[in-house]
Amino acid sequence: MNVLPLNGYCDAIHLNKPFNRPQVNTLDKQWLTDILYEYLFDLLKCEEIAQNEKWLRLNKRQSIDAIITILEPNVLSGFITETIGQLLELEKIERQITHADTLAQAPFLSIGDTKLILWKGDITTLECDAIVNAANNQLLGCFKPFHNCIDNAIHNRAGVQLRADCNTIIRLQGNPEPTGQAKVTRAYHLPSRYVIHSVGAIATHHVSPRDKWHLTNCYNSILSLATQKADIKTLAFCSISTGVFGFPIEQAAPIAIDTVTRYLDEHQNIFKVIVFNVFNGHDYLIYQAALEDYVCHH
Repeated sequence: MNVLPLNGYCDAIHLNKPFNRPQVNTLDKQWLTDILYEYLFDLLKCEEIAQNEKWLRLNKRQSIDAIITILEPNVLSGFITETIGQLLELEKIERQITHADTLAQAPFLSIGDTKLILWKGDITTLECDAIVNAANNQLLGCFKPFHNCIDNAIHNRAGVQLRADCNTIIRLQGNPEPTGQAKVTRAYHLPSRYVIHSVGAIATHHVSPRDKWHLTNCYNSILSLATQKADIKTLAFCSISTGVFGFPIEQAAPIAIDTVTRYLDEHQNIFKVIVFNVFNGHDYLIYQAALEDYVCHH
């Protein structure tokens, strides 16, 4: 399959153009919610899903998220896209944002000038240069409302522009995204500046050597792509493939740490901060043990 390089799509998605976030007023939140609910629900009136009892039990804000999740890219007007952005910016103000530079004050370890951090939290609340999204091979995000995957969370908080950019990339590439590769877009309404999307290995029943090879390629591709963007100095990895793709985190964490540390050994002082992000205490302990094992042997 064709693999589109960075210079094959960066201009098409205006990657190097700063995103101007809209000005917001905290008094506008209910007004924005009402406008979006009325417009988006009308958009789906002819759809069977709009009559689904589960959907009818949702509040207005939940309905907005659910409808946006199932919409194809580039179907909303500029006004509605801007209105969604205003709502997301208001909600971002209300959320507790974590700064990668603050986390770097207590690193788990350092390789050259690069500080490695283990952090438990919501990656959509992390302010850094780039976060990693565990994507599907269409790069368009999850189309299942409220599906508990990182792909869904990132697209919902970034805004509809993210899906549009990913659609542009896939159209230019001419085929689905191969496993183990990476693409970068702007992050729009997320606290980060960029999102790096990578399709992880799907481990069915057991982890094969090929699965491990694919997962290793994910981390190398992400780091290589981030290196091509001189303004990415702080980078946060989710635990790729360990969600719906079924890769056991007990095997994925050592691969992540080994691959990242090898890259940093060979490409020193490119990054200021690398964050390994996990979402729960169980995963934190697994990564902690893997990092401690690395420290003991190096």
